[in-house]
Amino acid sequence: MTSFDNNQVPSRGGFRLDKDRAKLMGVCSGLADYFGVDVTMVRIGVVVATLLGAGILVPVYLAIGLIAD
Repeated sequence: MTSFDNNQVPSRGGFRLDKDRAKLMGVCSGLADYFGVDVTMVRIGVVVATLLGAGILVPVYLAIGLIAD
């Protein structure tokens, strides 16, 4: 039997939005599940990448949120 931290759940196979732990659309929590990392680190990374990339990540984030499950 595998034990998991309270903040992490087992991956569901492919990439899927995680609407249970979502703040906006579930993209960051879905990415955290997919890569097996802490969701807070993904959220910080997305914010930093958005600020450094002059906002180019915003349409990418929205596209993933609308296209993904």
